[in-house]
Amino acid sequence: MQIRDLPYPDPGVPDVRSGPRFLLWLGRNQLGGQLKSMSWGLLHQCGVAGLPLGVGLAVQAVVDGSGSGLALAAGLIALLGVAVVVGDTMLHRTAVTNWITAAARVQQLLARKTAELGSALTRRVAAGEVVAVSTGDVEKIGWFVEALSRFAAAAVALVVVCTGLLIYQPALGIVVAIGVPVLALAVLPLLPAATRRADTQRELAGKATELASDTVAGLRVLRGIGGEELFLGRYRRASQEVRQAAVRSARMWSLISAIQVLLPGLLLITVVLYGAKLTLDGKVTVGELVTVYSAVTLLLYPLGHFEEIAMAYSFSRPSAKRAARVLSLERTASATGGESGAESGVMAPSGDLYDPASGLLAPAGRFTAVVCGDPDVAGRLAERLGGHPTTDTTADATAETTADTDEKSPSVLLGGVALDELPLSAARTAVLVQDKDPVLLSGTLSDLFDVPASGKVAAANALDAAQCDDVLAALAQASADDGDGDPMRTRITERGRSLSGGQRQRLALARSLVTDPQVLVLDEPTSAVDSHTEARVAAGVKKLRTGRTTVVFASSPLLLDQADRVVLVHDGEVAAVGVHRELLHSEPRYRAVVTRETEEEIARALALQEHLQEELQEIEESA
Repeated sequence: MQIRDLPYPDPGVPDVRSGPRFLLWLGRNQLGGQLKSMSWGLLHQCGVAGLPLGVGLAVQAVVDGSGSGLALAAGLIALLGVAVVVGDTMLHRTAVTNWITAAARVQQLLARKTAELGSALTRRVAAGEVVAVSTGDVEKIGWFVEALSRFAAAAVALVVVCTGLLIYQPALGIVVAIGVPVLALAVLPLLPAATRRADTQRELAGKATELASDTVAGLRVLRGIGGEELFLGRYRRASQEVRQAAVRSARMWSLISAIQVLLPGLLLITVVLYGAKLTLDGKVTVGELVTVYSAVTLLLYPLGHFEEIAMAYSFSRPSAKRAARVLSLERTASATGGESGAESGVMAPSGDLYDPASGLLAPAGRFTAVVCGDPDVAGRLAERLGGHPTTDTTADATAETTADTDEKSPSVLLGGVALDELPLSAARTAVLVQDKDPVLLSGTLSDLFDVPASGKVAAANALDAAQCDDVLAALAQASADDGDGDPMRTRITERGRSLSGGQRQRLALARSLVTDPQVLVLDEPTSAVDSHTEARVAAGVKKLRTGRTTVVFASSPLLLDQADRVVLVHDGEVAAVGVHRELLHSEPRYRAVVTRETEEEIARALALQEHLQEELQEIEESA
């Protein structure tokens, strides 16, 4: 795989049982690139290792006064120089290619997982952790993949050089052959401690990133309640913990680096002293001593790769562990993965939408409103209706045990077909869920509506139903200053920050209406608009979605009054079904949510209702 061929047509199915297994899987998928990089690395390393031989031959030729020997040594040095230059250049090129392609593969896997889980991803993994994995962790994983081939080349080069010195000059070669493995393995006892410190640093850095991400996301709320200093203090403490952990980790790696400088120096001194003695005894020529001395000096270069691979693995292992944890999340235990509906031949089903867990039924072609007293319950139920099963776990999303270990709710049925068993694209075509905080990407308004759709709903009709006239007027005015006044060509800033909350909400609603899915699930679609606009939006949505299944989670009477059917969900189960005006008079719990009654008022209403039922029963018995 070359950089120009990215992205991968299919990044593959990763082994996510553990971080090391994930790294091994990446290495196997880049075996060709690793071998190519290792080959160029061997050429480079062997070229460097061969230079002492040429220098030794040149020195000996000068001592012997041999012109032909000097010319031969010069030619050998020139040839080795070419090998060093070509090998180093191509090694860098292929190693960086391995880095980039490995990072691209991981990012494609993360993007595919994000598309598969949708907004349910952040319910199961903290948003900050997803950011950390897709940025810093991807880079560290790529670093290990890139360093692996250079380490392999260095290890083979060390074996070749030691073997060559044993053949070239056995007396000195045996000293080098014994000393080099000792140098390479001397830091092994320190690596576990260095790895633990690196893991601690990465964990604390990940938590600090999560805290920063959550703080930025809730900055407006924090400013509103005066909580900026509180969260700033928390981030300062988290930042100091990361700094202290980084210092402790750096100290250990500094000790390892010092050992890898000290021990080779001792080996070099030993070789020089012993070689000088052998030279004085006439057992070793001056050229041979220079050759061995130069070879030992240059061995410090490949030995440095042992420290690098240890550092790369120590830093990439926790990163791979986090990536594997995110990639191990599944839509369901029996999900069919990313297979498209067209590829599998499965058509999107149609019919009533039914949730066995709560008993919620949304008849086909009707406008159903759902009232929940707990907004979190409503959000989870909306996600489940979209084919994203949720669990009752309350564990932290960043914990080692994820929601996958808990028992999942039964699948939602559409026309009697389990959504969880459908290919992802078929399920998404059938049911679209718009959560209470939809995201508007940067770009023009025309780009915003460039989404997969049936083509039966025009953007103008969707904007009209969502009551976006004032939004279009504002965008047209903004476009008039630097354009032709066409609101569809006006650029919207990132996340729609240039618009008010109500404007963003209505544009997101219009985008959902344009897609025209068989089932549209809306979670509080008008919570940020005024009552007058809300009433018109409710009427517009009902009219545009005539004959299509629409489920709206809301507690606003203006929306509920437009619904063909209203369902009250209490404690996660359907408690009452009817129309808005009927439930308002007959169901105290429904009235409490809609009219914001207190618990005392609810208790009195329930007691009165029970009393009336008892009196009615006595009258029927006496009759």
